[in-house]
Amino acid sequence: MNSQQQNILPINRNQNMKIWKSLLIILMIVANFAFAQPSFADKPKFSKNPDYIEVTKTLDKLTQAKEAQTQVEGVTPEQIQQKIDELTFQKYALETGINWGQCENKTGNTIAVYGKRPNEEEDDDAMYENALYFLADGQSTKNNWDCDGFYLPNDATITGLTADGQAQEFTEAVAIKIPDGSKLTIKTNPDTAAIEINIPNAQIVKANEVNWFIPNVSQAIIYTRVPNAPTMKS
Repeated sequence: MNSQQQNILPINRNQNMKIWKSLLIILMIVANFAFAQPSFADKPKFSKNPDYIEVTKTLDKLTQAKEAQTQVEGVTPEQIQQKIDELTFQKYALETGINWGQCENKTGNTIAVYGKRPNEEEDDDAMYENALYFLADGQSTKNNWDCDGFYLPNDATITGLTADGQAQEFTEAVAIKIPDGSKLTIKTNPDTAAIEINIPNAQIVKANEVNWFIPNVSQAIIYTRVPNAPTMKS
């Protein structure tokens, strides 16, 4: 090997080392982006939240009725404005990231409420989407624990679900679902014993419409249950 060839070999080795180093750096960068990608993923937007969509739709409908001065059967203009105000705050709560609801029991008895299981992600064998908890009188579910609604026994009547405020009875037990960002207060009318709620757009949910546990039992059965819902005082 002549001296010229001997001088070329170190240069080639140096160039190869630089190429391999560059490739290694590129591979490391690509791998880092591949593993870090989930952290850059967009968080779910409130505009896609089903509760936000329902609140917005109901609010738009009531606002249009107010602006057109359309008389809603059985509802006064003052009641329409009150519902608009309540829905406006619900919408604002969802827009600011409050993705949970709260339930307050002022009925004088234990009631049943719905919420997520503590280890929902790990509980692959669970039969139902939501678990049934029992909330004592005078208690509120704790902050950041999502109360999705409450259970209405098969012999109960309820007011506040219709625009005219009339009491409703059902032939079977149902669940009353509330939107995220709402604080549901459940009371008992002292004169009629009907359940009263303060959420203007709560939804009636039946056992064949959602994967919730909705047993067909009476109020007396619910009253005997041991309270176990996560509460502000627990």
